[in-house]
Amino acid sequence: MREFPACEVTDTLLFSYLTMIQSFVLEGGRIVEENMDLDALRLVLADKGLHVWIDLENPTPEEAKLVLEDMFHFHPLAIEDCIQVGSLPKIEDYDDYLFLVMNAVNPKSKYALSTIELNMFIGKEFLITYHVERMRSISLAVERCRQQAAVFAKAPDRLTHAILDSMVDNYGQALDELSLQIQDIEDNVFSEDSKKLIGDVLRMKRELAILHQFIGPQRDIMFRLARGESKMIRQSLLPYFRDVYDHLAKIDEQIHAYKETLFLTLDIYLNNVANKTNDIIRVLTILTAVTTPIMIVGTWYGMNFKQMEDLELGLPWGYEYAWAITILGTLAIVLWFKHKKFI
Repeated sequence: MREFPACEVTDTLLFSYLTMIQSFVLEGGRIVEENMDLDALRLVLADKGLHVWIDLENPTPEEAKLVLEDMFHFHPLAIEDCIQVGSLPKIEDYDDYLFLVMNAVNPKSKYALSTIELNMFIGKEFLITYHVERMRSISLAVERCRQQAAVFAKAPDRLTHAILDSMVDNYGQALDELSLQIQDIEDNVFSEDSKKLIGDVLRMKRELAILHQFIGPQRDIMFRLARGESKMIRQSLLPYFRDVYDHLAKIDEQIHAYKETLFLTLDIYLNNVANKTNDIIRVLTILTAVTTPIMIVGTWYGMNFKQMEDLELGLPWGYEYAWAITILGTLAIVLWFKHKKFI
């Protein structure tokens, strides 16, 4: 292990104590120093046998300027895209570094999903990662570096692949969680507790739309990396990037399949509601038809006679005749409905 000159704590930046910024000096894939200040890192970058990884987690504008502009002199447009939150995935190949904007999934809770923007500057001797929230893939990469995984962090492009691969795996895990929720929605289509199903379907469609919005561009980015379009990615690592591309393509296909499932589930639910409504209308129609004789006879009697004795119509059995007409008329309608299989 190499020895590094002792560096005083300067006003420039102190990584390990003042910020959530971490720096790692790697030699042969092994960590030889952590959280050095900028002056020491400048010396390290001059040594071609060493690699530097700097992770900026929600840095202040001054800290971002010190690292991105003063120390590495990145292109102003790349710095602007890096600092500006909400940029879509993109790739820019500059002369001596590669700039990536990617988006990792962030499952806030069981019923919420969002993404975290990850910006990466990839050079031959360095890797800079910039994000405003804690990221699972970055934390895993740091832990594996500290476990002295030599193959894992042997070079910046290898470390980049490991972070992207972990990020895509997290997409798969989030999609598995959404799959379970979609299964619950399908199971509740015909249940009594299906009133909130439309809200659940709309929420799931929004979350799938969020995933699709970022998966598509990132799939194109991984395709370009897998083809070896950037000189910052060694040819020996192209199969690894193709593997990540294949995973993204599979996830994109799953998203389309889940969308189709949601549309089909919603159609089934709406048809079920329509059938229930038709059943109610049919029952009300039958009741109306069955009570029609009663309404006709009763209304006719009530509107055409003033005295009770007039109800007899001059017949000794006037009331009985009225009852008979009402009952026979009702029975005839019921029998006709049964004949037509309406009831």
